[in-house]
Amino acid sequence: MFLWTNLIVNAASLLACILSWKLPILNFGGCALSYTIEGAGPPVLLIQGVGVHGSGWLPQLPALTPNFTCLTWDHRGIGTSQPIGSKISIAQLVDDSLALMDSQGWDSAHIVGHSMGGIIAQELALHARSRVKTLTLMCTVAKGSDATGLTWFRFWTGSRTRIGPRAARRRAFLQIVLPPSEVPTDKQKRADLAEQIAKYFGHDLADHSPHEMKQLLALGAHDTTPRLAELAGIPTLVISGELDGIAPARCGQALANAIPGAKYVEFHGAAHGVPMMRAEEVNNVLLSHLTATPESSTSYERCPTQSS
Repeated sequence: MFLWTNLIVNAASLLACILSWKLPILNFGGCALSYTIEGAGPPVLLIQGVGVHGSGWLPQLPALTPNFTCLTWDHRGIGTSQPIGSKISIAQLVDDSLALMDSQGWDSAHIVGHSMGGIIAQELALHARSRVKTLTLMCTVAKGSDATGLTWFRFWTGSRTRIGPRAARRRAFLQIVLPPSEVPTDKQKRADLAEQIAKYFGHDLADHSPHEMKQLLALGAHDTTPRLAELAGIPTLVISGELDGIAPARCGQALANAIPGAKYVEFHGAAHGVPMMRAEEVNNVLLSHLTATPESSTSYERCPTQSS
């Protein structure tokens, strides 16, 4: 019940964001990076994950833009950022992120990343510490292979997002984004939900970007684990979903433990799509982090399941 209410309540705000978007272009590294700027206030750079367009941050924009200037974009080779140009690597995606900041004249920004975007955010902070005001790492890992390595869930569910009837592929995709209890059993409700979530991902859930595998390979090859202690002093928030089958909560907790002073928040009953599907709760935690004083101590928080 909460799931549907949450989507309906935010629909008007999300539609307004979509309609008001401009699509400026930054030519960098052989790619025309397509990005959007929304809001007013201190800068926030929002970095998405594998195969997701910049529109993946739509659930966060209504909460952030009244007080922050938010930059979102499609990664090279994804959506309207074409052609792919340079070879995809985490280092290249960090360079893209910094080039976008430079294009706005931002000396520094709050850096927020989801999934692969969380790895990019970590590497950006390690590579250019002075450019980072705060760090927010959602549903992510330090060692990329922890998210891309073969498990039964990833093999079985991931395979079904690529083969079979389109409706079946969408259902499998929902099983990655949502906890089992929130995937509708009713065929029409499931189709309606898949259509709604597709607006965030920027594509029909039955389809995959031709460059998605290149992103996965880049993610799987990257590991920030040995250097995480270097992030001490950067206010860092790590968010995980208890039932995330892509970036397991244990990896999020390990990531937070390895960054001195980091705060860890785990959403009970949530999966990899927690920023989209539990937007109000996530946004409250995010805003608290972005507006907090730097003197925050390491803490662990477990957010309960939202009642219907």
